[in-house]
Amino acid sequence: MKYNEKEILAELKNEAKRSRAFGMLVKHYRELLYWKIRHIVINHEDANDVLQNTFISIWNKIDGFQHRSQLSTWIYRIAINESLDFLRSKKNSPGPYDSALSRTLLADAYFDGDEAQALLQEAIATLPEVQRVVFNLHYFDEMKYREISQILRTSEGALKASYHLAVMKISAYLKRHD
Repeated sequence: MKYNEKEILAELKNEAKRSRAFGMLVKHYRELLYWKIRHIVINHEDANDVLQNTFISIWNKIDGFQHRSQLSTWIYRIAINESLDFLRSKKNSPGPYDSALSRTLLADAYFDGDEAQALLQEAIATLPEVQRVVFNLHYFDEMKYREISQILRTSEGALKASYHLAVMKISAYLKRHD
């Protein structure tokens, strides 16, 4: 069966077909969510942990999905919230975004970028949470402000301002470290 959101939602409501439908949902979203999460938490192992928590949350909350938005928007919102909750839970350490981030990324077997990309990720990591999420969703995932607005439940104007501030801060960071 090819992934069809309406069919998947119908099967998720059917107890006999729920597990199979959820398996299809996981297969369809696994890589997309991994990269959304990875851009927020940076580390591969952390991203996998958050991804697993995301799918657990989706499984536990699927009956509460109210069709006010697309399923994908609802799923991305859960993934982003799980990512941000994960970062907040690391309050005893300075977080995964320390000054050694670029070295950490370059040593990560799952990071396929070069030093410039590691420096960009380090710059992004210095951003406040909201700016970091908005930048990642708009720049890397090429999401429209309208869709990000639905995911983050905020106005498009606020998102545009956050993105603009993020770009300015990233540019300044890159100039200082060039």
